[in-house]
Amino acid sequence: MKIGFIGVGVMGIGMVRNLLKNNFEVNIFSRTKSKSEIVVKDGAVWKDSIKECIEDADVVITMVGFPKDVENVYFGKDGIIENAKENAIIIDMTTTEPNLSVKIYEAAKEKNIHALDAPVSGGDAGAKNGTLSIMVGGDKEIFERAHGVFEAMGTTIVYEGKAGFGQHTKMVNQIVLGGTIAAVCEGIKYSEKIGLDMQTVLDSISKGAASSWQLSNQTPKIMNEDFAPGFYIKHYVKDLMIANNNAALQELQLPILRMVLDMYKSLEASGSGDLGTQALIKYYE
Repeated sequence: MKIGFIGVGVMGIGMVRNLLKNNFEVNIFSRTKSKSEIVVKDGAVWKDSIKECIEDADVVITMVGFPKDVENVYFGKDGIIENAKENAIIIDMTTTEPNLSVKIYEAAKEKNIHALDAPVSGGDAGAKNGTLSIMVGGDKEIFERAHGVFEAMGTTIVYEGKAGFGQHTKMVNQIVLGGTIAAVCEGIKYSEKIGLDMQTVLDSISKGAASSWQLSNQTPKIMNEDFAPGFYIKHYVKDLMIANNNAALQELQLPILRMVLDMYKSLEASGSGDLGTQALIKYYE
């Protein structure tokens, strides 16, 4: 099976490598060729355009940054909808607007192409280790056809329902994550103020009722002042804004979501958008 992969960034590098390890042929295209050379050495084939990357692909995967990037790679004469072969499966794994996923699904259907929205959770470590959680929306029959591709990249692969439901599930993930990482930062600041040893605190609470992925994985990074991005603040702001906008459309009041969004927006405005989400601790400083 041949795969065309568009968007070889922090997440895409690990995802492409795992596809290659599972014996898929992978063509790649990305905005910055130099960042993609690392996976070319592993066996991926660089193509100079989206059209060249996908024209003979059985499956097309996109992992780009923002909704506008998704719109650009899917639509227009040089985009995926116009150039994917008939009966191909196109999978957007970017976190984007649910209504954009529906738009892609409907446009693809007119061309006898099958679209899935499949955002992921797990950060760069999950992408590297092939342990991503993958939330999939679209036709169940197509989800089942693509399952082997998902298995190369993730360990928790769940069909969520119709087109756009993968994205809506990711919004739930991001809402829960926001409250959790903020609580972790507040716990750290409380520990520091009291004079507790943070490693001892982490050992004490990380296996109890307060346990979470954010607590176990982000606390050591914060303690070591390691703010390298497993997931960029600027991308998380984008995700929380999508979640907030969709909540507003449903007339939902989600005060924790809005509060955490404001925190991250202030960090992005101060120039911290390229740091990892664990840099939320800087808001408290």
